[in-house]
Amino acid sequence: MDHPLIILVSVILLVAGILGTFLPVLPGLLLSLCGLLIYKFGTDTPLSIIYIWIFVVLTALSVVLNYVIPARTNRKYGGTRWGSVGSVVGTLVGMFFIPIPFGFLIGMFLGVFVGELLHDANDKKKAWNSTKGAFIGFLYGTGFNFIVGLAMFLVVLIDIFKN
Repeated sequence: MDHPLIILVSVILLVAGILGTFLPVLPGLLLSLCGLLIYKFGTDTPLSIIYIWIFVVLTALSVVLNYVIPARTNRKYGGTRWGSVGSVVGTLVGMFFIPIPFGFLIGMFLGVFVGELLHDANDKKKAWNSTKGAFIGFLYGTGFNFIVGLAMFLVVLIDIFKN
């Protein structure tokens, strides 16, 4: 394959991966990691293999953190399992039935709130706090993924212009 074409495919995957860090229809860091691997092994770049290992570890860590962070912040803010289930259901419903760019996010927050209200209809403050916890967890997880994806993109970009 042609060297510039490999670089173009890598950059497209890296950009798509960055977009995927906050759009749930794209597998975020996995796309970025694929772009990085294609760049490293598809070109004759002297990019250090240490970068590859660091980003593989950070990508694996993000998979774990994407489940742990929202659950922890939800619990920290008083959430229950009902809110967690509502979050998953709301995300799926929002992704498919709220026809705006961030419908999944609206669905997730409504799902947490409704789930908590189903658990205890009299405690709206607890439902609201659980929703805030889900939002903070989403920000932490998305922020981590975005920073890792951006770092992969910058490593490749710097290496492209260095050579």
